[in-house]
Amino acid sequence: MGDGLMIQEGSSVKATGKIAQIPVSEAYLGRVINALAKPIDGRGAISSSESRLIESPAPGIISRRSVYEPLQTGLIAIDSMIPIGRGQRELIIGDRQTGKTAVATDTILNQQGQNERGAMEYTIVVAETADSPATLQYLAPYTGAALAEYFMYHRLDVKLIQEMFFIFAFTPLERAAKPSSSLGEGNGQIFLSADLFNAGIRPAINVGISVSRVGSAAQIKAMKQVAGKLKLELAQFAELEAFCAIRFGS
Repeated sequence: MGDGLMIQEGSSVKATGKIAQIPVSEAYLGRVINALAKPIDGRGAISSSESRLIESPAPGIISRRSVYEPLQTGLIAIDSMIPIGRGQRELIIGDRQTGKTAVATDTILNQQGQNERGAMEYTIVVAETADSPATLQYLAPYTGAALAEYFMYHRLDVKLIQEMFFIFAFTPLERAAKPSSSLGEGNGQIFLSADLFNAGIRPAINVGISVSRVGSAAQIKAMKQVAGKLKLELAQFAELEAFCAIRFGS
């Protein structure tokens, strides 16, 4: 695929007869690219000998395996009360400026541990800005999914984060999977509250209406023991706090 911005009335256009695809390789790690998988970080070309369809069919339900391995985010509130499993799809929702991107970014950073950052060494950024053509904005999440699947089918763990959710359909989400023939399932949600954010609580996660979908199945044994009653106790505290606010006005 190439740049179509120069196409105008009277231009000659020829179909290739191929389904849209992008080059893929490990050389993309640490790079910033656009929706056509072309580098935009000024660090030169990216070598690749393979390609992958931008839109691949989602695996069938029968072939999928239940989520059983935890994805450690490094955020205690999530790992203890709203655990995410590898192969699961998780939606981060909330008002503007409540820390949605911060949750996703911290999760990326924490994959290397608190004292080791260097996140770009194991990250690929697919970027299209607000002034990019609508077609490229639409393709960007699919390009990210195609690159993630390349590593997944090479039996590597991959975490795919997609912003601007409303731009694209649910197809990329259906492609969430484990790096094996057994694929994950389950849609959870992490809800960020503006009230908690303004009160100085970060991350501003409203545990009461956030949903894990996989629960303790995506927790290690030690975390299960510590966090078993934590969500219930927090709910009881919130109920008591609400009662006091009504009864005593504070």
